[in-house]
Amino acid sequence: MKTRLIVLIMILMLCGSLAIARNKASFAVLGGVNYQNLNGKYSNTNKLRNDLLMGYHVGVNIQVPIAPEIYFQPGLMYALKGAKISNAKYKLSYIELPLNVVYKASLGSGYFMLGFGPYMAYGIGGKVVPESGASSDISFRKSMEPGDVPLTVYKPFDAGGNILFGYEMAGGLFIQMDAQLGMLNIYPENGGSDISTMKNTGFGLSLGYRF
Repeated sequence: MKTRLIVLIMILMLCGSLAIARNKASFAVLGGVNYQNLNGKYSNTNKLRNDLLMGYHVGVNIQVPIAPEIYFQPGLMYALKGAKISNAKYKLSYIELPLNVVYKASLGSGYFMLGFGPYMAYGIGGKVVPESGASSDISFRKSMEPGDVPLTVYKPFDAGGNILFGYEMAGGLFIQMDAQLGMLNIYPENGGSDISTMKNTGFGLSLGYRF
């Protein structure tokens, strides 16, 4: 129920931006691949040594002009994040709301794009997929409960910053590179001395079309 409420709020925020923009906004669909990791420190202050996990993202955004060559670009995305830890893939699924400001300058017959802004995300599910053996579910909760297996529980809410650059053709087709840095610790509270930290980080490539 709580997950549905968070997703509904994100959708309403996106729809509200579109309603305010009225006829000035344009709409885009986009998707692509991303390479993610969970960076941070163990409670003994040693850095995490995880490997990149290939994920993907798909979603929509709207583009609202706010000044000459400057646009507000909120979106709503589904993103698969996580990391490779030891001999398993930890796949974390999020509904994400990026809120970017984008500069678009004429270049050839299209536009060069450079943007940045915050994002908010909410975890909706996940899997631990070992190299051998059966997979197990990942849960999103603020804190661990007795019997929980370490690294199968994460805090649901995440937020951080985006930066992107790319090129949009005259017909609306565009390609962009982006990087993302999570600012919040998603490692759950456990009521003990384990004060490890984990933050989502990654970069990706998107292909999209703007109407």
